[in-house]
Amino acid sequence: MSPASLTPSSPLFRSVPGPLLLLLVALCVCARGLGPEPDQPFLPPPGWVSIGRVGPTESLSLTFALRQQNLQQLQKLVQDVSDPGSPRYGKYLSLEDVAALVRPSTLTLSTVQKWLLAAGVQDCQTVITEDFLTCQMTVQQAEQLLPGAEFHRYVGRLGGGRVVRSPRPYSLPGALAAHVDFVGGLHRFPRASSLQQRPGPKLDLEESLSLHMGVTPAVIRERYNLTAQDVGSGSPNNSQACAQFLEQYFHDADLEEFMKLFGKSFPHKNSVSRVVGQQGHGRAGLEASLDVQYLMSAGANISTWVYSSPGRHESQEPFLQWLLLLSNESSLPLVHTVSYGDDEDSLSTAYLHRVNSELMKAAARGLTLLFASGDSGAGCFSGPKGHLFRPSFPASSPYVTTVGGTSFRNPFMVTEEIVDYISGGGFSNIFPRPQYQDEAVSHFLGSSTHLPPSSYYNASGRAYPDVAALSDGYWVVSNHVPIPWVSGTSASTPVFGGLLSLVNEQRLLNGRPPLGFLNPRLYSMQGRGLFDVTQGCHEACLDEEVQGQGFCSKPGWDPVTGWGTPNYPALLKALLDP
Repeated sequence: MSPASLTPSSPLFRSVPGPLLLLLVALCVCARGLGPEPDQPFLPPPGWVSIGRVGPTESLSLTFALRQQNLQQLQKLVQDVSDPGSPRYGKYLSLEDVAALVRPSTLTLSTVQKWLLAAGVQDCQTVITEDFLTCQMTVQQAEQLLPGAEFHRYVGRLGGGRVVRSPRPYSLPGALAAHVDFVGGLHRFPRASSLQQRPGPKLDLEESLSLHMGVTPAVIRERYNLTAQDVGSGSPNNSQACAQFLEQYFHDADLEEFMKLFGKSFPHKNSVSRVVGQQGHGRAGLEASLDVQYLMSAGANISTWVYSSPGRHESQEPFLQWLLLLSNESSLPLVHTVSYGDDEDSLSTAYLHRVNSELMKAAARGLTLLFASGDSGAGCFSGPKGHLFRPSFPASSPYVTTVGGTSFRNPFMVTEEIVDYISGGGFSNIFPRPQYQDEAVSHFLGSSTHLPPSSYYNASGRAYPDVAALSDGYWVVSNHVPIPWVSGTSASTPVFGGLLSLVNEQRLLNGRPPLGFLNPRLYSMQGRGLFDVTQGCHEACLDEEVQGQGFCSKPGWDPVTGWGTPNYPALLKALLDP
């Protein structure tokens, strides 16, 4: 990895290898003239309580998102390398190519450097693309740099740990507003996992013969038509990854036990190939265990990485930490699955657009990013004008493939699938509908006979999910214990990701480039290779207008299950074509 620095002669800015990078994210940008007024405090989410201000000499680690260049050109390049009809299809950019394109201007780099030096901040690290700086400083220096900020220490009542955040918005000097998108490490609080263990459905003993008792790798492989030969070849050129956050860890012993119990019928790997970041030694997390076990059983026998971003530093937010690790490594797994999301309306527009740019950078490099659609259906927000549906991000980004959830019609039999009522889906209030999905979404809106009132959603926004998979009733091994009936789109996402890794394996063996950003190709296929899910609705606001019901599935694409769930042989055929 070649070092990157803002000014090679200055000790202020240093490059740091990806696994050591500590990066943060905040909720809001408040440059002068933008964002909330200083007298509008930020309220912590329920369960977080301030125990007082942080001392002026305590250390903080803040991240400065520097203004990037040539984003429109990057957007055009992503369209070209992701569109099978383009002569540039599959000709992905290297990290160094991306860096040369988006690197901040010399004026931006020098302006930010002088500003930090003037406050006595001398310990900063950058990344290869030079568009982020992580700086160590005292609370006193941070409050001097960011007028209005006031750092407090918060504790989580429900075991959420301790964080340092500012309950008040900050401002940037006018000369900096054109050079800094946001400063991370001030406002955003950790979000708890929505993964749940549901009560098992009642079983009719008279029909118990030949029934399964929950979703296992064998059930996944039967439903999605995988044979014992549909596994990776062990090629070093193909790999996949998942990410774990907020003290969520997997245990090697749990993975080994899971494969002993449920992996007997197909070749597989018993261990993760690489852990990037800090892997803890405490109790295993249910979500991390689920991600690893089903990514490695669906994408069986494929080298698997785990990105571990525990968020131990009190001013650290792990999601952007993970995302920026991708921006600091030249060689990466081809498929990444992430079971993480937040409400769009809880994030600043500046933050949303900047993270979207980071996802666009990954797409330009040929990475396939899959995100869980969320477990709150259409969501619900009580605004000044009444209830609105509440989209989730990054699920609503136009540069990721978002995975919804389904259930078996009969929970004890491998049957056709119906909507899992928790499956997240809807329309972004920030990002416009991308061209690749215009036809599909227009058809859904024009042909559906029972749409929610139009005031509840932004029909012109990016619609999601794009695809779906089973999300209900999984078996997981965590802390040496097999746990049944684990549910959520945190389950469907690694399953779909593993199958795409198998497709990549065949593409590479046939001399073709990896899939990269899937959506332009996916929508051009119009459902080929997928089981259409046509029955069921997801949950939404409990009010008199919609009475708890959001959108409903129908033939073709819909904002509950997307185009449907994978039929692996047909999906492989559709995606193996040049």
